[in-house]
Amino acid sequence: MNESSVSVSYENIIPMLRRFAYSLTGSTADADDLVQATFEKILNKGIPENVEAVKWAFKVCRNVWIDEYRSQKVRQRATQVPELQEKVIDPQSTPHEAKEHIAKVNAAMGTLPDDQRSILSLVALKGMSYKEVAVISGIPVGTVMSRLSRARTSLLEMLENQTAGQKS
Repeated sequence: MNESSVSVSYENIIPMLRRFAYSLTGSTADADDLVQATFEKILNKGIPENVEAVKWAFKVCRNVWIDEYRSQKVRQRATQVPELQEKVIDPQSTPHEAKEHIAKVNAAMGTLPDDQRSILSLVALKGMSYKEVAVISGIPVGTVMSRLSRARTSLLEMLENQTAGQKS
């Protein structure tokens, strides 16, 4: 295909693709964003040979929409995870209570397995990225993420158990 036939082909695809995107998103603005993301992907990666441009554009559009939908679900779910919620600091708390809380966190950290404790320390205390921690630890980023998640969950459970034990 030469350049002029590609542009004509794209000009013919846009209205069809926009209607399809609208049927997926239910919003004109989101449909336009989806069409733009679709064409960005097509222009960056190209259309494989022996494939109809229209069918390929619809397939790419659907895949972009699925990717966006999944990532949106993950982001929404992540904001509901307790450890990602902002803790409300009681302005009436005393420095003694803060020191006591820090001591509890340190004690709970001490009970974590070494691999979880080190990753939690590097990410939460040192502010390192997952990638940096993976390089330092010599493990894949996914392993860093799962160990960090387990460490946070364990730490949260230990602190909640301590708090529940004090209230009883």
